[in-house]
Amino acid sequence: MIERTSATMTPTIGVLALQGDVREHLAALEASGARGIGVRRVSELDAVDGLVIPGGESTTMSRLLTVFELLEPLRARLRDGMPAYGSCAGMILLAGEVLDTRPDAQCLSGIDITVRRNAFGRQVDSFEEDLDFAGIEGAPMRAVFIRAPWVERVGPGVEVLATVPEGPAAGRVVAVREGNVLATSFHPEVTGDRRVHQLFVDMVREVAVARA
Repeated sequence: MIERTSATMTPTIGVLALQGDVREHLAALEASGARGIGVRRVSELDAVDGLVIPGGESTTMSRLLTVFELLEPLRARLRDGMPAYGSCAGMILLAGEVLDTRPDAQCLSGIDITVRRNAFGRQVDSFEEDLDFAGIEGAPMRAVFIRAPWVERVGPGVEVLATVPEGPAAGRVVAVREGNVLATSFHPEVTGDRRVHQLFVDMVREVAVARA
């Protein structure tokens, strides 16, 4: 029998495929050593070791989670410790509290943060910034912000991984981790820099091996 180790196993990681940069996240996961699949059904969610929630429009994604009967099963998997990574709208959905959103919008409470939706402004206010990202080696990470949220509150168990270094939004928190859940305000899937996805794949491997 071949022993499953964090160095040798290929985890299966889903990308929530209701809206957003699904193809780009799948490509980044595959390049980082995972098997990527789109997730639209509960049976597909049940088959993954971890899940990426991509960017998109958070209130639309919230509604579609209910339409596709994924909302409660996803909450249950998160409570059970399934690793998850959310970028931009994915960060909003994973948050415990969301400011400036629709009153009927749902969130997953996967990480103890409060986020402000569209905090950096509208589509025309999109920008790029070089960030120092804790736990990732090498040069600063080029981050792309598109109608992005920022984190206004972090819970006591949440690690801040990156903040905006300068400008009007200097000091704003844009990357966090709590346990098995990772979230960024920006879109690493569009830059070709795979370091955030590699970090997440490594997180998923560790959990999968521990449960094997």
